[in-house]
Amino acid sequence: MYQFFVPPENIQGSRIVITGEDVNHIKNVLRMKIGEEIAVSNGSDGREYRCGIEEIGEEIVCSLRFIKEDGVELPSRITLFQGLPKADKMELIIQKAVELGAYEIVPVSMVRSVVKLDEKKKHSRITRWQAISEAAAKQSKRSLIPQIQDVMTMRQAIEYAKKMDILFIPYELAEDMSKTRELFSSIKPGNHIGFFIGPEGGFDKSEIQYALEAGVKPVTLGKRILRTETVGMAVLSILMYQLEGKNIQ
Repeated sequence: MYQFFVPPENIQGSRIVITGEDVNHIKNVLRMKIGEEIAVSNGSDGREYRCGIEEIGEEIVCSLRFIKEDGVELPSRITLFQGLPKADKMELIIQKAVELGAYEIVPVSMVRSVVKLDEKKKHSRITRWQAISEAAAKQSKRSLIPQIQDVMTMRQAIEYAKKMDILFIPYELAEDMSKTRELFSSIKPGNHIGFFIGPEGGFDKSEIQYALEAGVKPVTLGKRILRTETVGMAVLSILMYQLEGKNIQ
């Protein structure tokens, strides 16, 4: 079943209106017909609105059939703080993080980030990254579109993260896998989780020191060094299993 996102104001009781680029996609790409059922989400409340197409014109008008409450979202919010990587790696990271259930992604300009963005480039990149997040949310049947926040410095990111319940940082010099297992086992549904990933060159010692002083817990993910585009996927996969995988019968 195809899924589309609409702003909350486009859900008007039993009447749901689809506008924008999705209209052309429904009419001319998918060639959908009146009466066909689609899934619609407003990108924020976690609900999936099942509706039937009633009108196809400059807008797509649908009628609500039922609301699916038990959505696909993880029972905890997970924020990925990603050190800015080179070239198109950030696009891959965003795509996979959204597929694996991240709630939001914060790009972080770190000491060893090769990419340096001026204000004009920041705006265009954020717009591009948000579009990738939306496309990945549609593909993976998410009921919300993860927000790509503005680029932050490490200090700004840590300050932003202080409101979260559990904060950790995979670090190549961290030791004792039992502490990693203990931390992941302590995570429960409802927790807001934040974790920090460095760029290709890793974290600068000053960034690690500042994070530790702020209460961010260092963890090891094993004996191998993972690429920056791999670490987030590994962590999110662990968290996905921890939060919902164990309940699968």
